Amino acid sequence: MLTQLPAGHVGAVVTYLEMTRKPPARAMPPSPLRLERWKTPDPERYRILFRRVGGRWLWYSRLLMEDDTLRAAIGELWAVTDRGIEVGMIELDFSVPGDCLIRFLGLVPELAGKGHGKWLFGQLLALAWRPGVTRLKVNTCSLDHPAALPAYLRAGFSPRRRAFESFPDPRLLGVLPRDAAPQIPLLEDAG
Repeated sequence: MLTQLPAGHVGAVVTYLEMTRKPPARAMPPSPLRLERWKTPDPERYRILFRRVGGRWLWYSRLLMEDDTLRAAIGELWAVTDRGIEVGMIELDFSVPGDCLIRFLGLVPELAGKGHGKWLFGQLLALAWRPGVTRLKVNTCSLDHPAALPAYLRAGFSPRRRAFESFPDPRLLGVLPRDAAPQIPLLEDAG
């Protein structure tokens, strides 16, 4: 069944995944990247990193939030740095007892395909599987990097369900630049 989207909207298939067993420890691949914990991130600094990491994939939800709402929404946040420059993020939510929800995970597009993903996943699993956690949850969508879903599956996540999501194109809202996500056509009308 095809679903016609309203003018100015984008659609995506969302896959929800879970991991219910901590995988065996693996040697951490070497990387020049480092993690820096942001305990109380400045909202504007957060938005800058969020845009840099997710703009190409049309991440926009956090860009619409007022500062106080954003501060309250941010879970445990780790910036990925390369020689002091922020190049990625891991954001985790431990608000449900026993669960770790991976809210956001990614690197800037310039680092894609350079072997940093295995290091990032190793760091993610080390941070997420802490005492009391019995399940990791994440969702990824068809707008994300093409390697995202296969990487979660390789890491040991299992798909649990799928959904279709549609939303106003953030480029048309002025939340992201019009040239963001060039792989996703910008359609201003449903014609």
